[in-house]
Amino acid sequence: MPAHWLMKSEPTKYSFDDLVRDGSTVWDGVRNNQAALYLKAMKVGDRAFFYHSQVGLEVVGVAEVSKEAFLDPTDPAGRYVAVEIKPVRKLKSPVTLAQMKAEPRLAGMAMFRQFRLSVAPVTDEEWAVILELAGDSGL
Repeated sequence: MPAHWLMKSEPTKYSFDDLVRDGSTVWDGVRNNQAALYLKAMKVGDRAFFYHSQVGLEVVGVAEVSKEAFLDPTDPAGRYVAVEIKPVRKLKSPVTLAQMKAEPRLAGMAMFRQFRLSVAPVTDEEWAVILELAGDSGL
């Protein structure tokens, strides 16, 4: 069964609408060691919530890993990796950070323990809860 993730991007730099427009993107520029380990763990077919950070502070869509970890082309030292993702769909309703923090079933989310990470794992239960909050059926 595919794993689930949460990937953060500032919408003023790259939004979910940009991903939909582009059809896919290279998720590069990650320089945190823990986040890089998560990128290395991603497999083709894994699903990720696309979270708008800084502006919006909400999960807005679902993306899918379309290419597993490879050397990040923006890292001249060759130490970090990137993955490629493609859009799956926009959520029926965005799920805000405030909604997630208010939901007891999400209290243990990795994104709350390591808030600065741009990539974090999401458990199957957390995935289902966020889809429920979005008024969405499972994916």
